[in-house]
Amino acid sequence: MTRTELGQYLANLLQLSNFKDYAPNGLQVEGKAEISTIVTGVTACQALIDAAVELNADAILVHHGFFWKSEPEIIVGMKQKRIKALLVNDISLFGYHLPLDAHPELGNNAQLAKVLEIVEPESIENVAQGLMWQGRLATPLSAKSFNEHISAKLNRQCQHLGDSDAVVSTVAWCTGGAQDYIDIAANMGFDAFISGEVSERTYHCAVEQGIQYYAAGHHATELYGIQALGEHLADKFGIKHHFVDIVNPV
Repeated sequence: MTRTELGQYLANLLQLSNFKDYAPNGLQVEGKAEISTIVTGVTACQALIDAAVELNADAILVHHGFFWKSEPEIIVGMKQKRIKALLVNDISLFGYHLPLDAHPELGNNAQLAKVLEIVEPESIENVAQGLMWQGRLATPLSAKSFNEHISAKLNRQCQHLGDSDAVVSTVAWCTGGAQDYIDIAANMGFDAFISGEVSERTYHCAVEQGIQYYAAGHHATELYGIQALGEHLADKFGIKHHFVDIVNPV
């Protein structure tokens, strides 16, 4: 398929026009016109780009791309090296941030529910651009046991804030750096809230509001959406897909 066809298909699939985001969604760096091999990964770091070069990729699709609103506009240092590697090797970079979090089937939140075996998962309407999800556990667990479950499923030690003996049945979540949505989850009466990161204030929010908080890792909670998207494209269009996990403990 062509680069333009891929961009148009993903714009429709992920409904890019519905989101107000912190970075451009879609094509961020232009490479060759024809695409037969794609690499997917969480973040467009140098290691991922190097892996894509080794795999002879025509395009890279990531969740965390370039040109964030808060970053310097000049292309020097680390950013220059990354972009130069893409241009020299004629590799396109596509980035999909909030639209990939929110997609009802391929998105990070939907995919995390599958991994954690949360039943009846669904987006909470009219809350945080549809980025916050809700569901329940098939069998209620103690807060400590649920922490162990999350840690085993994500293959990393999850950090639990709250009462280890509390019972968890209803769960809300939002992948990545959404720890401040804990107040919304507490006000809505959920037993627990899961996200990727944690702040100092998160502890007090959890304890004082009686909600269990699970910091499961920004990278770990967002591994699955971009991988599912790549697999979808490979199945639909017959292109080669390689998912590359650049390990990140954060």
